[in-house]
Formats: sequence, C-alpha cells, structure tokens
Amino acid sequence: MQNARHLIFVCPRFAEGATVGGAETLLKAMARRAQGLGFKVEFLATCARDHFSWRNEIEPGGRLVGDLPVRFFPVDENRNVSEFLRIQESISRNGNYSQAEEKTWIENSVNSRELCGYLRGKAGECDKIIIGPYLFGLTFFAAQICPQKTLLVPCLHDEGFARVRLIADMFRQSAGCMFNSEPEMELARKLYGLPAEKCSVVGMGLDDFKSAPGEFAAKKNLRCPYIIYSGRREEGKGTPLLLDYAGLFRKRSGLDLKIVFTGSGPIHAPAELEPHILDLGFVSEEEKHAAMAGATAFCHPSVNESFGIVLMESWLAGTPALVHAGCAVTSFHCRKSGGGLWFASYPEFEEALLLLLKDRPLRDKMGQAGREYVLREYSPGTVERKFRTALEQFTQE
Repeated sequence: MQNARHLIFVCPRFAEGATVGGAETLLKAMARRAQGLGFKVEFLATCARDHFSWRNEIEPGGRLVGDLPVRFFPVDENRNVSEFLRIQESISRNGNYSQAEEKTWIENSVNSRELCGYLRGKAGECDKIIIGPYLFGLTFFAAQICPQKTLLVPCLHDEGFARVRLIADMFRQSAGCMFNSEPEMELARKLYGLPAEKCSVVGMGLDDFKSAPGEFAAKKNLRCPYIIYSGRREEGKGTPLLLDYAGLFRKRSGLDLKIVFTGSGPIHAPAELEPHILDLGFVSEEEKHAAMAGATAFCHPSVNESFGIVLMESWLAGTPALVHAGCAVTSFHCRKSGGGLWFASYPEFEEALLLLLKDRPLRDKMGQAGREYVLREYSPGTVERKFRTALEQFTQE
C-alpha cells in the first residue's frame, strides 16, 4: 500500500490571529503535522474571520503562513440568510423539515464557489482531501467533488444538524472519517451506520509546556481562588450557565471566588458578579497557560464538544477540570484520565467545586492525572502515528 503524499485541507476559516475555534485550530495543527511528516500540503479556506457575519475580510489569493501554503477564497455573497436561519432554527430543535428545505439550508449556508472550483481542478493531483468541520455548506459541497478521496474531520456533536439527511449522505459517501475521540466516533457510527473500516480516532497532538502556578495570580494581584474558562463566550459553549452557577456559588458558599475568562465574545454577567470577573480577552498562549496553571479548576460547561483542546491544555498546566455531564466527550476524558469532575445540575457543580477548593492534595493529584493522560494519549508523536495509520487505513490498493 502506497501512503498518501499530497494532501489538501479544506476548512471554512483559517485559524490565525484572533480567528479562533476548535475545528479551525485542529485542522491547522493537522496540516502542520502532516507537513512535518513530509507530506506536500495545501490549505484552502475562505476570506472570512468572523463566524457570525462571515464577511469577506481577508485578501483572496495564496500566501505562506509560516511555511504552510494557504489559499483564501471569497465567501459567496448571494446567500438567502433569512431563509437559511428559518430552516436552521427548525433543524437545531429537531423539528419537522422537508428534504427540499434541507437543500435550501445547505445551499444558503457558508459556501464558496471559487474554492470549490479550485478544488475541482486540483482533486486529480492530490492523494487525499481532508475536510471539516461537518455542518457547513462548504464542507458538504467540497466533499462531493471527489468523495473517494475525501476524509472528513467532522468535529461531530449530538445535535439536530447531525441528523440532516444530506449530512448523513456526506458521511456515508466519503472515503473515511478521522474523529477526535471515541465518543464522537461512536455517535457517528450510531447515526450513520458507518463500518469500522471507515472510522479512525486521531485527535490533536499538543506540545508540552510548564507554567508556574502562582505566576499569574501574582502578576494580576489576585489574592483569592479563581476558576477559569477559555474559548468563545456564547450560549452554545455554556458560558451563560457558568455565569449563573458561579454567581449562585458565591452567594451560597460565601467564598470570594473569582472567574477568569480568556477568549472572544461578550460576557453578559449580572451587575453583582461583574466585579469578580477578570476578562483577559484574546491573550498569548503563554499567558493563557499561566492563568490555567494557577486556577482551582478549569471549567468547561459546553455540551457540544468533539475533543476539547482547552481542556487538554488545562491538564498540561496541571489543573483539574470541571465539565458538564451532558457532554459525552469531555466527561469521557475526565473518567478515563481521572483528571476532572462533572456536573449535571447546580448542586453537583457546588459539591464538586467545594471539594476542589478544600482538598488541595486531591486537586493536585487530579491535575497530575490529567497531565499524564494528555502526555500519554495526545503527545505529538502519538497523534502523528495515529494520523499515519488512518491515512494507510483509508488509502486503497
């Protein structure tokens, strides 16, 4: 079997500067790893930075980002956004919608005819086309160009969009799927009946780092314990729930607990909680890791995750996690690693957080267990081996 040597990656956005997102970060990291392994790599993305407006803000054309060749294409501007949002609302709540409405929804999602045209011309030259995440029109139409060469990195969640019939067809027609975790793969196999030979768990390799636990608090003059959240601040990531629970915890426990945020998006906190929030915004990796290292817990309230990059980073920082029990992936990581606790309701959140605040040896033990888990399961070398194995698995004789 001859290994694939020329890979084209496709993602609606490219992770650069303030353009952040788990899927974008994952695809970029995977492309860089592939390049480091000797593959010829090209990365295709749209000119959009913002995942709400999808405005074309980046100059179209090709350029090197570091040593990675990236080519940007404009987002189609003839979308019927109102019709898209109408159907999307029904899909998101698992409502009733027709196959014609599915077609209208996918056609008016984020698309780029220019990107797909370029990919169509290049498909014959490459060995594999690696595309993700799953729920965009661009992903769907790019995957139709050469399905026998297409590998999905879906970043799949258990949500209404995963049950769209066109999406199911895309999974079944593609050559294979590279998943980020076992629960994500199990969900896809259950939803789409995928055979084992079309599925592989790869994940994302994380470089090790070490941060001094007290450095961040000393720099910010924080004299009381804090919890930390990193990432986008929006309902889909559970940040409103975290704010509600943190505010209630302060009232019920009487403890002066602070909440540190890194990442992007507005924080809509009640007035009484605002003085106890430290919003760092978009920070360097070093500052984010330092903030994680000094936290009592890294809180990950999202129920829609396929991997949890920031969760892994917090464990590398030696900090235990507190995740939502409704997320199969993050709770799976906590159970498997012993590096975190999970909650399904406020009383469970309070009990877990009080335990972490009061039992320093337990906190240190869990943080160390999480760190060892990431070093064992998601080191660059481990993930590179999984990536090579997946490509060999999906390369036909």
